[in-house]
Amino acid sequence: MKHILPAICCLALVSIPVLAQKPAPMSDQKFLDVAAQTDMVEANLGQLAQESAAKQPVKDYAQMLVNDHTQDFGKLQTLAAQTGLTIPNAIDAEHNKSMIGPFHAVKGAAFDRKYIHDMIAGHTAAIALYKKEAHDAENSQVRAYAEETIPTLQKHLDGAKALQQGKTPTM
Repeated sequence: MKHILPAICCLALVSIPVLAQKPAPMSDQKFLDVAAQTDMVEANLGQLAQESAAKQPVKDYAQMLVNDHTQDFGKLQTLAAQTGLTIPNAIDAEHNKSMIGPFHAVKGAAFDRKYIHDMIAGHTAAIALYKKEAHDAENSQVRAYAEETIPTLQKHLDGAKALQQGKTPTM
């Protein structure tokens, strides 16, 4: 036991330079793939919320996400055509299983809690990704798209946080 703690500390110290390294930038193609999957998943979950959510403010918020992410998907289609990149046109099996599948098992208040929790986590991660892409994208049109999309993602995050606090989000 006396030797385990020093070994762990030594391993941690050796790992610090690796952990401190900035992750490699995402390719513009990979970013568009992620953005398109996100738009499709958000729209799909928003539609599911219309049937499964308990509270009307959650359903209203979900409808806003359906509208915004459907509109954004159209922007991605245009961007992909302009830049010679591609986007998927269907939700892949991984996203379907891990992000949509669990919602089919809950309804009512449990759905509301899970949906709000996942929207906060997902939009927090999306904002970080879009900020990184707005800085690191190779293509100026992709950088501009990422930068222009951040306020909408922030609106979605703020709305989910308001719902979590029992307030009605501004839309």
